[in-house]
Amino acid sequence: MNDKISDKDKKDWEKFLSSKEKLPNKDLKSSKEKTQKIRSLDLHGYTLQEANLKIENFIQQSYLDNVNKIIVVTGKGLHSQNENDPYASKDLSILKYSVPYFIKNNNELMKIINEIDNATIEDGGSGAFYIYLKKKF
Repeated sequence: MNDKISDKDKKDWEKFLSSKEKLPNKDLKSSKEKTQKIRSLDLHGYTLQEANLKIENFIQQSYLDNVNKIIVVTGKGLHSQNENDPYASKDLSILKYSVPYFIKNNNELMKIINEIDNATIEDGGSGAFYIYLKKKF
């Protein structure tokens, strides 16, 4: 590392000191709490078609309302009747798997979504997930 200050750096520093330009106070900016608008949706008891329609409308309305985070509770599929149907997929007919799949394959929804992530145990664990929405301009 070079301890010498170049002539250009000295001139830039003197120019800054003589101007009225101020640096933003980063301490003030970070002390402001970011307010998060959170909504949740429980899809227990919905059919696959009902759940997909409900989540699509819910995401779009939440985006319009400047919601940052959505908690979607699908359940774990423990009481799903698809286990009795030999022709039904054991995974994709359970809302836990099919709803995120529906969202990720919907290009219009993905344009307003930043991230889809697993929920913490406090919010439903493996029976729930988070959707983080982009800011509306």
